[in-house]
Amino acid sequence: MSQEPFFSEAESRSEQEAIGVASFILSLRAKGIRDTALLRAMELVPRDVFAPRRFRDLSRTDVALPLPCGQTMTAPGTVATMLLALGLASGQRILEIGTGTGYVSALMAHRGADVTTVERFNTLAESARQHLNIVEAGRVRVEVGDGLAARVRDRFDRILLNGAWPDIPATLTSLLGPGGRLVGALAEEGTPRLVQIDRLQDGEFSRNLGGPLRISRLVAGIAATL
Repeated sequence: MSQEPFFSEAESRSEQEAIGVASFILSLRAKGIRDTALLRAMELVPRDVFAPRRFRDLSRTDVALPLPCGQTMTAPGTVATMLLALGLASGQRILEIGTGTGYVSALMAHRGADVTTVERFNTLAESARQHLNIVEAGRVRVEVGDGLAARVRDRFDRILLNGAWPDIPATLTSLLGPGGRLVGALAEEGTPRLVQIDRLQDGEFSRNLGGPLRISRLVAGIAATL
C-alpha cells in the first residue's frame, strides 16, 4: 500500500514561497536596508504579481526586469533605497513619475500614502491598474500623461521620480509644499546618482546627492503609440 506524502503539493508550494520571501527580505537587509516598515511592505506586496509572467521566477531576486515598451522594472534594492530617502509616512500625498508595473505605487500605498502615479505609456498604465486591483491597492490613482509637465494647483508632500533625468525641473519642485521632498536620480556622466531635494519652511530648496543608482532614464512626453 502506498503511503500518502506527509505534505500536500499545495503545502509544499506554500512553504517554498515562504522560504523565497524570507530569502528576498534577508538579501535586502544584507544590502543595508533596515527600515522595518519598508521591509514589511516589501514582504507583503507580492512583486511576482507585478513582474512579467516569463520572469516571475526572478521576482523575489534583487534584479531589474525587462518590461514591454522598452521599459524596465527597477531592482528591489534600488526601489528600497529611493523609498527610504523619500521618508514615507501615512497620509502623505505622493506624486510618482513613471508608474511602470505599479509595484512601487503599491508599496507606497501599503505604507498609507495616497498616490497619484503618472505613466507615459497607456499599455503600462492599464497593466498597472490591473496589478493594483489584484493586490487591492485602493489608494493609488493611475494617470496617462507626461509626468514632467506642469500641473496646475496641485501640491504634494513627496514626489518620486522612477528614473534618471539630467536636472530636476522646476515644474516638479514647485509642486512641493514647505517640508516637502523630491527623490529621484540625476543622469550625470556615468552611473546616475540619487538626488534628494527638500523644500524648507522658508520656501527655499536644499539638494543632496547620494550614491550611484542602477536605474533607467526618464523620457518626457506622452508616448504616441503603445
